[in-house]
Amino acid sequence: MDREVDRVPVASGRGRGPVTRLTGGQALVRCLKAQGIEVVFGLPGVQLDWLFDALSQERGAITVYHTRHEQAVSYMADGYARTTGRIGTCVMVPGPGVLNAMAGLATAYACSSPVLCVTGQIPSHQIGAGRGLLHEIKDQLTALRSVTKWAARASTPEEIPEIAREAFRQVQTGHVRPVAVEIPLDTLQASADVAPMDPVAGERQAGDAEAIERAARALGRAERPIIFAGGGVIRSAAWEALQRLAEILQAPVVMSGNGIGALSSRHYLAQTMVAGPDLLPAADVVLIAGTRFLQPASATWAPRRGQTLIQLDIDPEEIGRNCPAEIGIVADAGWGLGELAARVPRHNRKRESRREELTAVQQRVHERLFAIQPQAAYAMAIREALPDDGILVSESTQVGYWAQFGGFPVYHPRTLLTSGYQGTLGYGFATALGAQVGAPGRKVVSINGDGGFMYNVQELATMVLHRINVVAVVFNDNAYGNVRRIQQQSFGGRLIASNLHNPDFVKLAESFGVDGRRVERPEALRTALEEALSRDRPALIEVPVGEMPSAWEVVRPGHRG
Repeated sequence: MDREVDRVPVASGRGRGPVTRLTGGQALVRCLKAQGIEVVFGLPGVQLDWLFDALSQERGAITVYHTRHEQAVSYMADGYARTTGRIGTCVMVPGPGVLNAMAGLATAYACSSPVLCVTGQIPSHQIGAGRGLLHEIKDQLTALRSVTKWAARASTPEEIPEIAREAFRQVQTGHVRPVAVEIPLDTLQASADVAPMDPVAGERQAGDAEAIERAARALGRAERPIIFAGGGVIRSAAWEALQRLAEILQAPVVMSGNGIGALSSRHYLAQTMVAGPDLLPAADVVLIAGTRFLQPASATWAPRRGQTLIQLDIDPEEIGRNCPAEIGIVADAGWGLGELAARVPRHNRKRESRREELTAVQQRVHERLFAIQPQAAYAMAIREALPDDGILVSESTQVGYWAQFGGFPVYHPRTLLTSGYQGTLGYGFATALGAQVGAPGRKVVSINGDGGFMYNVQELATMVLHRINVVAVVFNDNAYGNVRRIQQQSFGGRLIASNLHNPDFVKLAESFGVDGRRVERPEALRTALEEALSRDRPALIEVPVGEMPSAWEVVRPGHRG
């Protein structure tokens, strides 16, 4: 028997238009079409037969990208969502399919990504009986709720528009995060008279006017203001308002890993977290916009008594979570930064340009980061080959760490994707495929270690089948490199479960129909990458490397956690 919590009350999804006789699968596809969903990443199975048949009937409206593993469908949906700013949709069978996809959903959750997960379910009358039906797991909705913002079940075709409409509302409002809908196979197969669904538009949430005015007054009167910007600024497309406000205040903008790109690396106000110890202690007013602020709050250079902290976040639970805030503003970052940019000039003191000072900070950070070799040389070889608007998908690998902690110059928002606080090993390659689907006219490069790449190596087949022209760069040290270094440095060199046996990556790529190449120096990587990007074909470049030095002491200075 269903638990009461599994039946979530929702607002009516009825739209204007005729009621139509539809299967549950057709009803769901009609809802996807009504919302403007054009791409679905999925892997079919028996509980989804009626849904995939309905998708087949709508091939002209919705394109289905099918993968070789459910892990890839959620990663691809996340990559698509973060590149486009639109909803990424993934579909998988219940039970093992859902469990396979949960790493991708957890990553999307960590990165506040708008992903809709649709999963099948065993027959309605058997849910909760524990009889051991195909793909049955105990309380699937509870499992999904651990990696989503909201999850519900549609138990009849007539309920599907209502459930779908609420899912679309949830995934676009408040703190954006994945949502999930499960539909039993008998519901997908059954026919009923189904009303159409009205599309749901996202809304920009306004905050408290008095709090905004207090914040504007404090920032305008500040002598040395500073802004910390995170993924919420990217999510709300607030980068123009951020730049206006920063220039008005002559405030450096310290970007988190997920916030990199909110301000172009070419701007003298653009700073990364490595500059935090140089900039935060001297600041008198600190604006924290769309970021959890965890790293500064847990560092030896954390805010001190006497500094005024202003926190702007769409999620009320984030206000003061990691560091007490004197002024809290619960609002969309786009609205909040826009309001501040409009209000601060009324309170603003006369300010001299800080270009010389902050350019010097950038140079010091550059020198510290470029002392980390060969990571810096390899990353810059990629930057030189990649167009300004090209997309780099990082990974849990040495060059990836260097890139996402501020070494890699980023000139446009949504062009550097990371796994956020999940640090999900193996997420990158499949996420890059989704990013390329979302940005078909742009170049996408995926950087991987040999360990992480093998998590989704089978998606080389997906890349070729669907003509997704990503270039995957695999740095091969024949190990889980971080693990091996820790074992060598902290455990007397007692190595266990860290060395790897790898295939010949070039031959492996070629066996899938992917262009394969091996290079051994940064300048050779740049040349090979330029050639691969110009051919506009799926490609893999293997880069054999030795053990690389740790970058963590440089990129996370004074970290206590």
